[in-house]
Amino acid sequence: MPTLDVSELNIVVSVLGVFIVLYGLVAVKVKGVWYLGEALPAVCIGMLLGPIAAKFLDAKRWGSAAPDQQDAITLGVMRVMIGIQLVIAGYQLPARYIQLRYKELIVCLIPIMAMMWLATSVCILATIPKVSLLATLVIGACVTSTDPILSQAVAKGPFADKYVTRPLREIISAEAGANDGFASPFLMLAVNLLRLTENRQQSLALVERGRGVGEDTEDVGIALGNWAIETLLYIVLLAIAYGAVSGFLARIAVKFSLSRKWIDTESLLLFPTALGLFIVGTCGAIGTSDLLACFVAGAALNWDGEFLAETERRHDEVNSCIDVLLNFGGFMYLGITIPWSDFNQPDTTGITYPRLLGLGILVLLFRRIPSLLLTYKMMPAVVKNWKEAVFMGYFGPIGVGAVYYLQHTRLLFPKEEVASQRERELLDAISPVVYFLVLFSIIVHGLSIPILSTIYKYCNVRTITEDAVEMRRRSIYMPTPANAFRGDQDTFIVYNRFFRPLANIASLPISRPHTRGDSGSMSETDDEKKQTELVHIDHVDI
Repeated sequence: MPTLDVSELNIVVSVLGVFIVLYGLVAVKVKGVWYLGEALPAVCIGMLLGPIAAKFLDAKRWGSAAPDQQDAITLGVMRVMIGIQLVIAGYQLPARYIQLRYKELIVCLIPIMAMMWLATSVCILATIPKVSLLATLVIGACVTSTDPILSQAVAKGPFADKYVTRPLREIISAEAGANDGFASPFLMLAVNLLRLTENRQQSLALVERGRGVGEDTEDVGIALGNWAIETLLYIVLLAIAYGAVSGFLARIAVKFSLSRKWIDTESLLLFPTALGLFIVGTCGAIGTSDLLACFVAGAALNWDGEFLAETERRHDEVNSCIDVLLNFGGFMYLGITIPWSDFNQPDTTGITYPRLLGLGILVLLFRRIPSLLLTYKMMPAVVKNWKEAVFMGYFGPIGVGAVYYLQHTRLLFPKEEVASQRERELLDAISPVVYFLVLFSIIVHGLSIPILSTIYKYCNVRTITEDAVEMRRRSIYMPTPANAFRGDQDTFIVYNRFFRPLANIASLPISRPHTRGDSGSMSETDDEKKQTELVHIDHVDI
């Protein structure tokens, strides 16, 4: 006899499916007109249906409902979600991008990240009263990196197609992909220094995941030596080497299989996802940085530009769909797990809602913008002036990467029953501070692009009309892409496109007027629409 089975699995997949269906029906409006993306709506749905509101979704009740299982689930979800998307972000960069822009990447990963770490730590120290300096350095390291997923909305979204120059988009995407793994040295340095001050008996120094953290010691030199060997060599350099070798071998294997026509379209387009899963699993097993290895592997996979070109020729929509699916599930899960009850701890850590709000504003203003203003002249090829430096500094969102480092950090310290007082203060403060900064960034940065777009339209800021490419229109129901107009019934003319395959590119001049029907999403004045514009178009047969 049929019975009603309202299990946790059935609830979760039903809610996720309904949300994706409803969002998909108005996706062009949400992303192309309102510029909201997937993160903010998904987090809001998670909060509304989570344990704080409707109590419909609760990760603590999933599976066996074991104590503390939510932390393990969260770490696993974040690793898979970020790892796959970092491989995708890596191969979508131009060929040899790391080699071509290595100076700019070094500036982004060393001086800028160091200043971001210190500035964030000072902001935390100024607003959270009962947390030590070393604890603030640990928390600041968790939110130092820019989120690789939220940053893609700035680098590759419809707003970027219209208003953000190509060099700036590429460096934002590359920096967000690389600096997620480069946050490990700052985190582990702070953790080693904190453990140095505890002088704990060795029998009590038991952690679940101690890679990157040496044995407790009273000697500063030994602590720094442990950090240099286990973090810089094993976690960072080994991850770079492992990702480069994996990506190189994957590229050779794909080229060999393509030359013999052994690989079909489905397998080719799923290759980055499979590579990401493999690297996440193997790096997790050996204890090195899976995030950094995934990004390097993605860049190595498209080192000669042929992999991206082949996916474009095969009309790749698979990886963008995987991106969207991971964003929906990951950010909805993030909304479920927000620890609302920890946002008010006046008696223990001194955390209150006004203090967290003040921290969010300070971090937004001082975490990244000053460091970009100080260093942008060292990157003239990608950041042209102070306005672009402010833009790049402002749009450095905090997201799922911070939650990953939060869960990883909790595994580096003993349980509360054997932790020292300073470690207990850190463990009590790190979760509400990181989660609030993530929520604050998702809301503020998620709403900033629609507001900025409105300001640009009001001020008649022209869209970028350079570097045009002709694209085939694969369906009569396909909407006009951002910053594009219809060429004829079978083509679109797209400006400032992020993805550029390297095969079959030829130049031809096209002179035609932009009509009201053709302009689509392009924002131009009526007088400009009446003028005939000579544009230089690359024709790409895809």
